[in-house]
Amino acid sequence: MPSLRDLRRKIKSVKNMEKITKAMELVAAAKMRRAQERVVASRPYVDELKAIMADLTKRSLEYQHPYLVKREVKKRCLILVTTDRGQVGALNGNSIRLALREINTHDTPVSVITIGRKGRDTMSRLRKELIADVSAYGDAPAVATILPASQVALQQYEAGEVDQLDIVFARFESPGRQVATIERLLPIANPHGEADDPKVQADFEYEPDPKEVLNELLPRYVEGMVYQHVLENSASEQAARMLAMHNASDNAHELIGSYTLTANQVRQSTITTELMEIVGGVAALEEAS
Repeated sequence: MPSLRDLRRKIKSVKNMEKITKAMELVAAAKMRRAQERVVASRPYVDELKAIMADLTKRSLEYQHPYLVKREVKKRCLILVTTDRGQVGALNGNSIRLALREINTHDTPVSVITIGRKGRDTMSRLRKELIADVSAYGDAPAVATILPASQVALQQYEAGEVDQLDIVFARFESPGRQVATIERLLPIANPHGEADDPKVQADFEYEPDPKEVLNELLPRYVEGMVYQHVLENSASEQAARMLAMHNASDNAHELIGSYTLTANQVRQSTITTELMEIVGGVAALEEAS
């Protein structure tokens, strides 16, 4: 059994750790609220892009942009969004497992673009085909920071080096629930999953012309979707960290209780032993006299 001094040292250490985890929980809660605000603020733009894409995919366009044309999938590209830091429970592990399942369960070769250090380190360690990485994007990622990853993916697709582009991220559903999700980015299909409507087969009238308009619009759609998913993952990160720190604080509190109980038992045992020694000494003195 450990000594009373060791137990008191452990109790002090765990109490200090509990203070740290409680502080980290409060910081993560504040950051999560701001991350949620960023997600909500970006949704109108993304929703409008999705509405335009849904309308485009229902119509018979006179110009078939490469992003809208399905082709035989000989190689895929996967964008994996993770966090730069740990202490987020199973958040990164779930996203990475989903990405690896996509890579390993299909015969089609897959190249990987990572956003976040945790995903990059895992893919490098497993010797996957890592072609680009964006790390250290911070708690409030900017569009300019994430843009290089989107641009590399689009360049790969336009050059014909990949025939399908997907993204894996942690979707923020609530502070207590974040779901590893995979979504198709290219080729662009109806974002709402609706069947073709025969009432809207007429083409748009474009100004200046369909090619120029679509060449400008469709890359913005993909870049906007990637950025939105990074914001979702950022909100999920803070929610997962808040929950992990809350659980760590609870565990520390339970551990302090356990150590305190053991310390009281050791102290009581020590007192009992000392009393027995005193009683034994008194009895020996009485016998001697």
